Amino acid sequence: MRALARRELLRFWRERTRVAGFVVAPLLFWFVTSSGFGDFNRFFSGSLALTLMFSAIFANMSLIEDRREGFLLGVLVTRAPRWSVVAGKILGASLLAWSQALMFLAFLPFTAFRPPWTAVVAVIPSLFAIAFAFTALGFLIAWKLNSVQGFHAIINLLLVPLWMTSGALFPIRTADAWLQWAMRLNPMTYAMALIERLLNPAADALLPSVPVSAAVTLVLGAVLFAGAVRLAREGE
Repeated sequence: MRALARRELLRFWRERTRVAGFVVAPLLFWFVTSSGFGDFNRFFSGSLALTLMFSAIFANMSLIEDRREGFLLGVLVTRAPRWSVVAGKILGASLLAWSQALMFLAFLPFTAFRPPWTAVVAVIPSLFAIAFAFTALGFLIAWKLNSVQGFHAIINLLLVPLWMTSGALFPIRTADAWLQWAMRLNPMTYAMALIERLLNPAADALLPSVPVSAAVTLVLGAVLFAGAVRLAREGE
C-alpha cells in the first residue's frame, strides 16, 4: 500500500506540465468564474470543492495507464491482498487532490472570509475526507475501463451535474422544489456544505450542518472504498 501510494506521488512530481496545471488551473477557474459573476467571495468554496472533486477523480486515469502498460497485472498476481492494492492507489491519488486543495486554500486571505482558526484547522482533514471519497468513486469507474477517452466521457457526464447541483453555483434556497430535493440527495452537496459551513459564517441556512455533512462524507468514503475492494476481488 505504501509503495503504490508513493509511486503515485513520484509519477506526478516528475511530470512538470502536470504540476503546472495542478497549480494554475484551479486559480484560473476561480478568477474567471468570480469575475464573470462579480463576486470573488461567493465562488471560493465552490471552486475549492470543484478542484478537489476533479483532481481526486481524474487522478484515477493512472489506473487505466497501469493496466495498459501491464503494471497493474503484475501487482495483482503478487501475494499482496487486493485491499492493499486498492488502498495504495486511492491513498496516493487522494493525497495529490488534497495537496492541490491545500494550495487553493492558501488563497483564503484574498477573500472577505475571516473564519476562526479552529474552523481553518477543521477544514484541512475535511478536505482529505472529501478527496478520499471521490477518489474511491473514480477508482470504481476506472477499474474496468481500458480507454482514457471513455473515462473522460463518463466523468464529465457525472461530475458537471454533481457540481452544478451541489450549491456551488446557486444556493439551495433559490432553486425549485424538485431541484432542492435533488440537491439534498447529491453527495457533493454535503462535501460542499462542509467546506462552506466551516469557511463562511454567513453560509446559506438551508445547507446541511457540519456534523451531518461530515457524517455523510465519511460514510460515503467508507462505502465507496468497500465497493472498490469488492470490485477488485472479483475473479480472485
